[in-house]
Amino acid sequence: MNIDAPNRQSDEESDIAGQVNWGQLLIGIIIMLVLPAVILFGSSGRLHWRMAWVYIGMISAFTVGSRIIILRKNPGLIAERTPFSDKGGIKPWDKVLMPLGIIVATVMLIVAGLDKRFEWSPNLPLLLHITAFVITALGYSLSTWATVVNRFFSSVVRIQRDREHTVVASGPYRLIRHPGYAGTVVNSLATPLLLGSLWALIPAALVVCLLIIRTAMEDRTLQEELEGYHDYAARVRYRLLPGVW
Repeated sequence: MNIDAPNRQSDEESDIAGQVNWGQLLIGIIIMLVLPAVILFGSSGRLHWRMAWVYIGMISAFTVGSRIIILRKNPGLIAERTPFSDKGGIKPWDKVLMPLGIIVATVMLIVAGLDKRFEWSPNLPLLLHITAFVITALGYSLSTWATVVNRFFSSVVRIQRDREHTVVASGPYRLIRHPGYAGTVVNSLATPLLLGSLWALIPAALVVCLLIIRTAMEDRTLQEELEGYHDYAARVRYRLLPGVW
């Protein structure tokens, strides 16, 4: 979610940090690290899949690294993003879009694994794998940067009045209004090529469509309900791609 806050941490933020459910946080991290491996290796029927290991290593590094940085910089955000925690004010449409996006992204990995098992796609050049790796890493880097800069970067769409929600205009938010989504769009399209699956580009395209819809609806919510966001949107014109949209 796209928003900015004072440099000093409020007392409320400190209280939220103290309420972090470390058990839920640990379970969430384990799921994020283990589930992709189970899906890829299970659907492919093999452990000897070099690019799958590269992909899992990449997402593990970004997942663990981003959590460590957030714990030091914005500990209240850990409580906000912890899976299974109760959050008020989630938009009804996001209760559909968010899990639907996760399901389609999971399907993308399943298709990539099945593609590897049954060799539907031709062998892609090593250079294409390397290029896809770099692009995927850049996408994750952009999303991670947005998460670290924005202490209101929730996993769901809601106005966080309980956390004194304000607008963010620093870091990547100086260029586009939703850099987290932009990074996810990039790595969603590059991941199938990293894994060597052309067929996985189909669900990847569906993921991108859902992200564009969610971006538009979240942006409208912020303009209507978050003080100062309308002025910010007038300064930073583009949502995902500078010069386009």
